[in-house]
Amino acid sequence: MLLLLLLVVLDFLYTTVYLQSSNRGKIDYVYNSKARNYDVVILGSSRANNHFVAPLFEQKGLKTFNYGMSGGHLFEASLLLKLMTERHYKIKNVVLEADLNLANEQESESVASKFLPYIHRSKVIEAHFAQQPHFWANYYIPFYRYIVFGPQIGFREMYNMVMQKPTKLLDHLGYYPLGKNPNANMKNDLTNLKPLHNRYYEEIKHLCKTNHINLIAVMTPMCSNTKGLNYFEKVKAIYPEIHNYENAVEGDQYFSSCGHMNDVGARKFTTIILNDFFK
Repeated sequence: MLLLLLLVVLDFLYTTVYLQSSNRGKIDYVYNSKARNYDVVILGSSRANNHFVAPLFEQKGLKTFNYGMSGGHLFEASLLLKLMTERHYKIKNVVLEADLNLANEQESESVASKFLPYIHRSKVIEAHFAQQPHFWANYYIPFYRYIVFGPQIGFREMYNMVMQKPTKLLDHLGYYPLGKNPNANMKNDLTNLKPLHNRYYEEIKHLCKTNHINLIAVMTPMCSNTKGLNYFEKVKAIYPEIHNYENAVEGDQYFSSCGHMNDVGARKFTTIILNDFFK
């Protein structure tokens, strides 16, 4: 009984800290916010986080934030958009990176776990996780989620929130620039990757339609030395509305790794997107 009481108290204390923070990452930045107005919201994985230069949108007079999350899947992108609509964000356009992340419907534990502090406070988060493995334990056992996902939401992260220690994740309007890596692996193989009729992409489409948001789904560049580039044609066959920009930026000098452009490449790519969709 003492152990159970201790777990309940710790759960309450950790959760209270998370409910007060909004400067550590993009999830708490959204969860602990009120209605915001955006011309452009960018969603996706690291291939959104590193590829769309939000300040360039702002220079065109477009209120923008890059909510792409490195390591994230469409599972987390869909949930983040749900939280925005729950908080009555007014969004004109969503630019969604939808390419390699279409090949799975799994959660990314490293990113999804950052939603778990709020699972008892948000019906949206609760419902989104309801069909996931270990939902029962994460929801009903006090403090369990803080133990299992210690590196993501455990003591160190909680302490940093108490100390209001900021990160770089919200700098540059959410865009995370990469440098040129001289030792980067400029090879990739997508041969065995197969795009799915993805549940969470469908959720994002439905959310945008319901909330009168213009959805711009794009496939972003890969380095030229990639096997299985017909993967992008397979995506186009399933979802013809997704715009294919896989070869919009060519040359290893524009890449930090085979799947991620450096800052120079990202600026070149963002300029193309601005010219094509936001003249």
